[in-house]
Amino acid sequence: MNGVRFLILLLFLAGMLFCSRSTRAAEYRPLPLAPRGGLSADWLIYDAPRNSLILYLPDYHSPAQAYYQWITIRPGRPLSITFAARKDLSLFLDNRLVFTARSPASYTVDVARLLPPAQRVGPHLLCVWQPEIPPNLASFTNAVVTAATQPGKKVTPLLAQPRPRGHQGQNVFLCFLLLIGLLYGGIRAAYQPGFARIYQFEGLWSKQANDQDFLTKPTITWLNLLLVLAFALSFALLLVAIHTNIQTIVILRRLFDVPESAIVLRVLLYAGLVAGFVLGKYLFLELMGYIFDVTFLVMVQYREFVRTILFMGLFLPVVMLLYLGLNQTLPETVLWVSNGVVSLMLVGTVLRIARTLHRRSSLLNLHLFSYLCATEVIPLVILLKLIVFTY
Repeated sequence: MNGVRFLILLLFLAGMLFCSRSTRAAEYRPLPLAPRGGLSADWLIYDAPRNSLILYLPDYHSPAQAYYQWITIRPGRPLSITFAARKDLSLFLDNRLVFTARSPASYTVDVARLLPPAQRVGPHLLCVWQPEIPPNLASFTNAVVTAATQPGKKVTPLLAQPRPRGHQGQNVFLCFLLLIGLLYGGIRAAYQPGFARIYQFEGLWSKQANDQDFLTKPTITWLNLLLVLAFALSFALLLVAIHTNIQTIVILRRLFDVPESAIVLRVLLYAGLVAGFVLGKYLFLELMGYIFDVTFLVMVQYREFVRTILFMGLFLPVVMLLYLGLNQTLPETVLWVSNGVVSLMLVGTVLRIARTLHRRSSLLNLHLFSYLCATEVIPLVILLKLIVFTY
C-alpha cells in the first residue's frame, strides 16, 4: 500500500515538473544582457515587476518612452550612430544624460566621445528617451563612414552635429509638386467657370447671388472630385515632409504599418486617408443630422465644407515650396508657417461653416449650437491635437 502511494506521489511530482517546464517554455523570457558592437534593430524596455530589461516587441508591448540597448565601445574606434530626433529627445549612457536635441533634426553622434576618456572602452547601456511620445526607433542606425583614412592623418568623428536638413525624398516631393501643379492647371483649363467660382478671394465672405448658388449645386461632380484629389495630395505631401510625427499615432501605426523610408507609399496612403475623410464626412453629417433632427442643414453644411477646404488647400503647395527652399537654413520658420497655415485652414473652415449655418438658422439656439460642436468643433480640436500641437 505504501508503495502504491509512493508511486502516485512520484507521478504527481513528475506531472507538476512537466507543467512548470511547459509553462516556462511558453513564457516570455528577458533577453540576456549581451553587449553589442553597434546598434541593432532589437531594443529593450524596463519591466518594473521583475526589475529587469526585456526585449521590446512592437506587436506585443505597448509603446514606451524609454528604450535601452547594450553597446560595446572598442579601443581607438568611434561608434557613430545616426537618428531623427524631435525636440527634447535625450540619450543616456549608463543612466547619465549625455545628449538632448534642442530642435527637430537628423543627428549623427559619436557615442564614444560622449563618455569620459577613461570610460570609453567596454560595454555600456544606451537609453533613448522622449517625453510624451515614443521616439522614432526606426531612424536609429549605425552611421556609415564614407571618408577614407589617409596615413598620418587623424580623423575627428562628429559629435552631436545636425546633418543637413534636406529631406532624403526631396526629388519625390518635387515630382509630387509638379504633379499637383499639372493637376490644378488641367482642372482649371477643363472646368474654368466652376474653378473660378471656388477660387475667388472676393467671394469668400460675400453675400452675392453666385455665392448662394454654389450651395444649391450638386456636390459630387467630376470637378469637385478632382479638386479633392489635388487637395489630398497637397495635404499628404505636407504631412510626410513636415508633420512626420503622426507616424507615432498608435491607431494609425497598427492599421497602416508603412516604413518611414517608403516616401511615395506614405504620400499615397495619407492622400487616401485625407480624401476618405473629406468624402466620408457627408455620411457623418447625415448621421449627426438625423440624431439632432437637422437634416435640412446637412447638404448646405457639407457643400460649404467642401468649398472652403478646397479654397484653403490652394496654399498648401506654397508651404511645400517654402519647405524645399528654406528648410536647411530656417527650419523653425518653416515649421511655424506650416502649423499656421494648417491651423488657419482648419479654424477658417469651421468659422465659415458656422457663418453659413447661422444665416440659414440662428446658432443662438442651443440645439443647433450643440450640433455644430459635435460635427465641427470637436473634430477640429482632435485634428489640431494630432497635426499641430503634437509636433
